Amino acid sequence: MSINLSNLPPEEKNKVELDKQASFLVWKLREAKAGPDEITQEAEKIRDENERSFFLESVAKYKRVMGVV
Repeated sequence: MSINLSNLPPEEKNKVELDKQASFLVWKLREAKAGPDEITQEAEKIRDENERSFFLESVAKYKRVMGVV
């Protein structure tokens, strides 16, 4: 079963994008291409509290998955 992401409502599209950003930032952290401050800076850019919370939950998820402390 495939899902066409372009058919998602705007809120869901944004969550997909936030999840992708979280994954990329944790990968950069793991590869020593970025520091923890970069994640903090990105989180501070997110104005909506629910979106920021979702982003930080995604960061925590990817840290567990990628074994980043």
